[in-house]
Amino acid sequence: MKNLEDIANRIESRLEEKDQVREVAIKSSRAINRLSGSIVHAIHKGEDVRAMMHEALDETHRLRSLLEDYPEIWESGLVEGALQELAEAAILLALIKDEAFPDPDEMGIPGAAYLLGLADAVGELRRFVLEKLREGDIEQARKHLDLMEDMFLVLMRFDYPDALVPIRRKQDVARSLLEKTRGDVAVAVNSARLQAKIDELSRKL
Repeated sequence: MKNLEDIANRIESRLEEKDQVREVAIKSSRAINRLSGSIVHAIHKGEDVRAMMHEALDETHRLRSLLEDYPEIWESGLVEGALQELAEAAILLALIKDEAFPDPDEMGIPGAAYLLGLADAVGELRRFVLEKLREGDIEQARKHLDLMEDMFLVLMRFDYPDALVPIRRKQDVARSLLEKTRGDVAVAVNSARLQAKIDELSRKL
């Protein structure tokens, strides 16, 4: 029985270390989540978010290094939710700046979290479409709609069990948002055409 105490001590030590790492991961994930939300909010306000994005990416790389020996925590919902938010923010920033999509490997983000962030970015892009329609910039609204279409087609390629990537519900949401946005843009285009005809008739009178 003497060795049982040694075994228990080793297990206890490992669990204690894992618990401490988990607590740090929780705080880090919250920081990434908070920064990502602030980035999305600032993007919609037209503010410069480069500093916040660098901070969020640095925090992500530190978290990944911390969890190198704890892949089960890195791949848990605890961390994935924060990385999903970061992916959404980075994708939205690239779209607004008309840049290439950010690479998940370079960001240090797992593919599943990236896909979930991509799905959420569709909804954020709809907000830009509606804003451009309010401004009367139909051409730019249509460009954003085209991006939504492209992103949706990519999302629909991934037909896997939720255990691998829980994306089905987000695919359904993206489909609904896309259909609504198509309708909004179509109404705006028709209204613009009608107004143009009215203006033309008015000039002839």
